[in-house]
Amino acid sequence: MTTVSITHSGFLTGRLLRTLSRQPAYFGFLLIQPVIWLLLFGQLFKNVIHIPGFAPAGSYLEFITPGVIVMTALFNSGWSGTVYIEDMNRGVMDRLLTSPISRGSMIAGTLTYQAITTLLQTLVILGIAYAAGARFDGGGAGIAVTLLAAAMIAMIIAAFSNAVALLVRQQEALIGISQFIVLPLQFLSSGIMDTRLAPAWVRGVARFNPVDWAVVASREALSGSPDWSVVGGRLGLLVAAATVLAFLATRAFRTYQRSI
Repeated sequence: MTTVSITHSGFLTGRLLRTLSRQPAYFGFLLIQPVIWLLLFGQLFKNVIHIPGFAPAGSYLEFITPGVIVMTALFNSGWSGTVYIEDMNRGVMDRLLTSPISRGSMIAGTLTYQAITTLLQTLVILGIAYAAGARFDGGGAGIAVTLLAAAMIAMIIAAFSNAVALLVRQQEALIGISQFIVLPLQFLSSGIMDTRLAPAWVRGVARFNPVDWAVVASREALSGSPDWSVVGGRLGLLVAAATVLAFLATRAFRTYQRSI
């Protein structure tokens, strides 16, 4: 990206952050669901670690924390395209498209905003997990990897959501499609359960699931003796997926412009 494109992306990211700052209650609402998942599931399923084949040696709370972080990024970024639909309905999108701002900058701005909000939410969830008794031997490096993995999965799903918004141009359709994609991605991963206890076909699907890549990278990095080849491999796949989805989302502007 050129310096001008980076500047434009920064302006668009700032616009979204200012909107969020005027609605602090909304950010708090986004944390209610993950806190429920973390504390409720952490207690409800705490004894599953005793099931033969359930590999983690720590508590279930420590096991599920990376899953809840990724789940939060997944569900919140699935709504990213609603911003575009609101801009379409208010005529803002058409004004942006006739301005010098590039399509890539528009996508980069929304993805950066989504990554920033995800990073803040991840830090809060980690703090709540620590207060509830979870301990992560991976230290600062593990936390850094978790932040990166959460940001990448948020950008992947946000890019998908933006592309769908540009194609369908209806909020109801966007919500329906996002939920249809997001829920299977979550439950066909190791977010809340060790996939070694799942049917073989679930394990097979999880290998190609970006949600599982993010969870595995985070959980491995937060462990006491991480396998950095596994962490690096999963992060590499996330970066590749984010790049491809961002490119496709940018291309979706062409379809939108032909339809207006």
